[in-house]
Amino acid sequence: MIVALIAACEIGFWVLLAAGLACRYVLRMPRTGLVLLLCEPLLELVLLVATALDLRNGAEPNWTHGLAALYIGYTVGHGHRTVKWLDGHAAHRFGGAPPPPKPPRYGMARARHEGKVWLGSVAGAAVATVLLQLAIWYVDDPSRVTSLESWRYVAWRAAGIHGLVALSYLVWPRKPEGGKDTVPAREESVRR
Repeated sequence: MIVALIAACEIGFWVLLAAGLACRYVLRMPRTGLVLLLCEPLLELVLLVATALDLRNGAEPNWTHGLAALYIGYTVGHGHRTVKWLDGHAAHRFGGAPPPPKPPRYGMARARHEGKVWLGSVAGAAVATVLLQLAIWYVDDPSRVTSLESWRYVAWRAAGIHGLVALSYLVWPRKPEGGKDTVPAREESVRR
């Protein structure tokens, strides 16, 4: 049941996002679009409540409960950035706004960008850890919560791997073709 609900929440996220952006920019109903976009966190709340009820009704804590915590954490850590990115593209394509700036491609600017994205993964891992710990306390049976405990390590392992990738941009900054450390004029104008 939990896996189906996770899939439904993911599908619902994209459906609400598409509907919200379509209302804002295609149908010229910005308030309706905003309401639809603001409904997205309700999906995670539904998943959280359903997971808690499943555990309360005696379900054996397993990987599906851990996956639900990671999904909610990922959405908290990266959902806003995803919505903002797609909103900028929809505003450009359908609303006549200027094109959204692309992330920097080279040097320290790229390293800073990757660091900010990594902070979203850290926030997601922290949220997942809190939810998993609450579930462990809720179940209150050490013999039944090993699956939930292992998902905490999965969350932080994913954040750690993402951190190493982000760190690689700092240690080995990518240079523009030609090997110069300067940022091309086009990227410099986009950052302003």
